[in-house]
Amino acid sequence: MLPATRATGVRPAVGALSPRGRNGKKAAGSCHPRGMRMKLARFLPAVAIVGMVVSACGGNNNPTTTTATVPSDLSISVFDANFTYMPKLNDLVKAGKGSIGVLLPDATSSARYVTFDQPALTKALTGAGYTSSQFTIDNAGGVEAQELSQAQALITAGATVLIMDPLNSSVGSQIQAYAQSHGVKVISYDRATFTGTNTYYVSFDNVQVGELIGKGFVKCVSTWNISSPQVFELDGGQNSDPNAIDFAKGYNDAIWGDKVQTETTGKTNSQGMKLVGEQVATDWKNDIGGTIFQQQFTAHPTINATVEANDGLANAVVQVLKNRGVGAKKIPTTGQDASPDGLVNVLTGYQCGTVYKAIYLEAQDAVALATVLRAGQTPPSALLNGTTTPPSGVSGNQQPASLLVPTWVDVSNMNATVIKDNFVDKTTLCSKAGAAACTAAGIS
Repeated sequence: MLPATRATGVRPAVGALSPRGRNGKKAAGSCHPRGMRMKLARFLPAVAIVGMVVSACGGNNNPTTTTATVPSDLSISVFDANFTYMPKLNDLVKAGKGSIGVLLPDATSSARYVTFDQPALTKALTGAGYTSSQFTIDNAGGVEAQELSQAQALITAGATVLIMDPLNSSVGSQIQAYAQSHGVKVISYDRATFTGTNTYYVSFDNVQVGELIGKGFVKCVSTWNISSPQVFELDGGQNSDPNAIDFAKGYNDAIWGDKVQTETTGKTNSQGMKLVGEQVATDWKNDIGGTIFQQQFTAHPTINATVEANDGLANAVVQVLKNRGVGAKKIPTTGQDASPDGLVNVLTGYQCGTVYKAIYLEAQDAVALATVLRAGQTPPSALLNGTTTPPSGVSGNQQPASLLVPTWVDVSNMNATVIKDNFVDKTTLCSKAGAAACTAAGIS
């Protein structure tokens, strides 16, 4: 488990008027929430004071009466790999009040948070015109109490909007309640929080993600010539993440024709598949997933096809298969996130494919929504294009949502998707997968 981390913009130059002085203490003339301290009056002419106050604080909480309107074309379809739309939000940034706080959950359940989300969110924020003092990105390092503490600190420091990817629904609800009590709006980023008001959701259509996994699996079973498929499903952290339930509903519908959280053991379909079993890797922990599959594979050696909810769980299964001497294209696995390990497994024939959720789109979407809310404006329907509802048995209420479209990636389109988007480093990927595998996939 990695320690909690924080990412902000460029540190102010030594001696500059900033919220923190040379030694990390609150500067005498800083933009304190309770108002400006005027001790500088003893040393500087009044005109100089006014000039410095405007320079130091005008870009921070924007206490001016600047107003701006939401761009008429703002929608989920305007974002791209080059972040070209973000500067159009600059007037809204200038009109907004307070800072943006970002909470990421960990660096272990998926490589995405440190490798992709943090840099993409930073690029989206700076591209929109936020300065380094106007946003903070924290990572809880997998510790619930740390994520709650980080949220409280961000709000105390002046955050008016939180972009939050909670470790689980429990801490997510705690953060949402604290934010609501302080008048702070919350955007649940990638993982939904179904509590309170002033809460929004930005992600990809999770049922559609599951459907892509299921359809990709069915196609792969045929392509790899798997005879009499005996299927085992390794679900994600349904105990703590409502999204995992939607993923399972999606792939169970695509494979078995039942849009259910858990399919009945022994279920068959028209392709001759039979479900041997389905279990949950609690909290999306890959080591738990690996142990579950090892036990199931020992108890049911006839298993010759598997479905996994993300690349991390798929890789855990792949390691078990390799340790058992199972070769490429013998037992299908699936996933999502287009992680480096997942893409290598796809190229080398150990994974059918992965759902590519272009994180650079999700980051821009979240920042755009946060910017609109921070400016006190109403998000357009083309941006808030859906809703998210708690699964059956989960308490909470429906939330407005901005839902992006995911893509299934396999060897046939990897070059035209993740490689074209520079989502991964081509040289590094091919050094791990092998030049021959990349060449076969049209990657050069």
